[in-house]
Amino acid sequence: MSYDTQVPPAAPHRAMRNGLGTAALILGIIGTLSGLVPFFFWLAGILGLIALILGLVGKGRVKRGEADNKGVALTGALLGLAALILSVVGAVITFTAVSDAVDEIDKAIKDSAPKDPAAQDPAAQDPAAKNLADGDTSVYDDDLKVTVSDPKAYKPSEFAAGHTEGNKAYQVTVVIENGGKEKFDATLVTLTGRAGTNGVAAEQIFDEKVGAGFQGTVLPGKKATVTVAFDTPKDAKNLTVEVNPGLDYNASQWELKLG
Repeated sequence: MSYDTQVPPAAPHRAMRNGLGTAALILGIIGTLSGLVPFFFWLAGILGLIALILGLVGKGRVKRGEADNKGVALTGALLGLAALILSVVGAVITFTAVSDAVDEIDKAIKDSAPKDPAAQDPAAQDPAAKNLADGDTSVYDDDLKVTVSDPKAYKPSEFAAGHTEGNKAYQVTVVIENGGKEKFDATLVTLTGRAGTNGVAAEQIFDEKVGAGFQGTVLPGKKATVTVAFDTPKDAKNLTVEVNPGLDYNASQWELKLG
């Protein structure tokens, strides 16, 4: 009596899915090498990120038994991480170098540019650094403009204050133009005068015609005008008029010739 012994067929061989681990290793190597050159930080960053993702997915396949190249996948992931780190370092180095280069170019352009005479002339920078003549305008940084006219002989009234018998009186017109964007407080403007070679004080004359001074505010784009008279010695040949627009300004001076 014979028995047939049947041997069960062998289980089919399962193919390993090692492609992701291998790809991670290759991309990790290329990314790391790219990261050694700072200018290629962008390439190192892209390849490093892809290699890190593929390496982690490939390692997951190994744990599920779908792949058997654990060392390759792990190495690819680590190289991807290294490439990412090198990409950050390379970006910092590149941007710093570019910034330094731009600064050097700007410096070279400024050094080679023609010098502005006004930048080296204190009188051009500060309107108070030189004496002005009649009709000249003193312009301040905020576009405030002050102009003093040519002096003219003035006859004070009988009851004028500030006039001494035997002296001469001269009147000047002072114009303030607000070329800025903010209103200007004209009440802070002060006017003083000196006359003659010895620079004696020239008293300001007050009567019903002159001496009121500036009042109120001057709006942007507007002007304010006052007429001021000064009492000078009879033999004075010049009159210095000083106008100070306010606490935040330097006074400007006009050297005026008397007729």
